[in-house]
Amino acid sequence: MSQPPPAVAGIERRMAGGSARRRWLAVAVAVTLGLTGCGGGSSGHSATRALSAASEAPVLAGGIPQIVDRVEPEVVTVLTPSGVGSGVIYRSNGIILTNEHVVRGITDVEIAFADGRREPGRVIAADPDTDLALVRVGRDGLPAAKFETTLPPVGALAVVLGSPLGFQKSVTAGIVSGLHRSIPGSARESAALIDLMQTDAPISPGNSGGAVVDGQGRVIGISEAYIPPEQGAVAIGFAIPAATAVSVANQLLKTGHVEHAFIGIQPAQITPELAQELGIRQTAGVLVYGVSPGGPAAQARIAPGDILVAIDGKSLATVEDLFTALRQKRPGDTIALELMRGGRRERVDVRLSNKPQ
Repeated sequence: MSQPPPAVAGIERRMAGGSARRRWLAVAVAVTLGLTGCGGGSSGHSATRALSAASEAPVLAGGIPQIVDRVEPEVVTVLTPSGVGSGVIYRSNGIILTNEHVVRGITDVEIAFADGRREPGRVIAADPDTDLALVRVGRDGLPAAKFETTLPPVGALAVVLGSPLGFQKSVTAGIVSGLHRSIPGSARESAALIDLMQTDAPISPGNSGGAVVDGQGRVIGISEAYIPPEQGAVAIGFAIPAATAVSVANQLLKTGHVEHAFIGIQPAQITPELAQELGIRQTAGVLVYGVSPGGPAAQARIAPGDILVAIDGKSLATVEDLFTALRQKRPGDTIALELMRGGRRERVDVRLSNKPQ
């Protein structure tokens, strides 16, 4: 498995330095960081709660064993010079979907299939902003996973398959605990850690890039991160929603890159300390710390010192709120921003562009 994204590694360094606000973050694939445990709690209890909570949702007649039997051939192990991650068969002609940080800086990997075969793989495209990548292997007729791009309801069954700590074909189960989650403070570290699905199905290092599936064995998410139990968490894990994964994978296959809506500002979270330093009373919203020359914000005459308080009528409390809202937009879309400027509330329309490569 590869090293985590530089942003996450930076957070880990601050953990060692005693930064209380962020010391609980961990990336699921970061075996090399020495993270242990599978998120707290018993997977047996999680499975029981999950089946009870999902009683009104469609679940295969054989329950979790039948789900595993159906999905296990679609999940692979990604072996790299630095460790182990997981992946999902996206296309039957040898296309594997995994996390970008699993294969960051690597071109050649090895893919271990559920049937015991191993094949060399080559990273063909990646998108750091969503932490997704594609690997191609020279093997055809593979069992491609089925993706459910409609978000599941909170409380629905969630079964996680992957290779935590290198234990291939491992399974845990729980429920979908929440939707549209962002890890606080993550936006300045990694754009991938926003608009995630939360689950209490235990996720561990090495699960990254593996599948989170529903009661019908359809992929509803790609395992991304977890909060370790030593930080007081009890089974809090996160996955990239299937809709995001499918959109990104299809763009990577078509063009080799992904389009992201770009506003062109450097945002900063308003804290009481920052508000006092700047001499402002506003304590909620997103401070415009910098503006990209010639970018959408600059063209709309947004300036450093402005405070963004709403986008398309929805309040912005954090930087994560801003980037989560932008994740739902496309280049060329026009958004309505409400901002505070000189103590007055104003509305500004901004036409988003494509994020520079």
